[in-house]
Amino acid sequence: GKVPPSNILASAPSDKNLEGWRVSGAGGADGLGVLLWGSTLVFLATKPHVLPGVLEEIRPAVESHHIVVSLVAGVTIQTLQRLLPPWTKVLRIMPNLPCVVQAGAMVFSRGPSAGDEESSLLQDLLSCFPTCPGGSGGPSWLWAHPSVPPSVPPSLAQVYLFAEALAEGAVKMGMPGALASRIAAQTLLGAAKMLLETGEHPAKLRGDVCTPGGTTIHALHQLEKGALRATVMNAVEAATKRACDMAKD
Repeated sequence: GKVPPSNILASAPSDKNLEGWRVSGAGGADGLGVLLWGSTLVFLATKPHVLPGVLEEIRPAVESHHIVVSLVAGVTIQTLQRLLPPWTKVLRIMPNLPCVVQAGAMVFSRGPSAGDEESSLLQDLLSCFPTCPGGSGGPSWLWAHPSVPPSVPPSLAQVYLFAEALAEGAVKMGMPGALASRIAAQTLLGAAKMLLETGEHPAKLRGDVCTPGGTTIHALHQLEKGALRATVMNAVEAATKRACDMAKD
């Protein structure tokens, strides 16, 4: 609700892609050059292999007043600056799927020409989501973000897989499937809320719910035997390395 739909222009490769924007009241731009001519803040949301062609097309139309924000995975600030005029104000954000229900989180970084004013504008526009500034140039740990918060495909898949396993375990023990899925989801939601609102380390909260000799510590023993933590850490590392490889490509 920060921006009226009438103030938004969208461009997409087909009418089918644009339909959602038109339904919301946004306008369609006939070509990328026209879109930039009528805009100040430009969001790039493409597949990584498509982005170079898009940047080549918009480069002649980019002017000093434009702010370019990339949502594209695996494309660094440095690459964006190289493919756009060197003085372009560039920011990069990594959103995640729960943003669809206003429960996501984002990390963003900025290029050398983007300052506090541009960062504040972006944070204000995205104020319904937690946004975490990542500094200038995009620190190396920004590559890990797709896997650390419940985020873009790799980590969301990990969280969903864990939720599925929790629910299926309950089903195995006799709980109806729909109820098991709901309880698993609510459990994850409550755990996340506790982490965010208490600021406690996960290990502290985990210890708080482990009664000596109780059911929880017996369950955790099984997870430790299955090397859950090492497996998840390996998954984060694998996703991060793949993101770096994509940037090199």
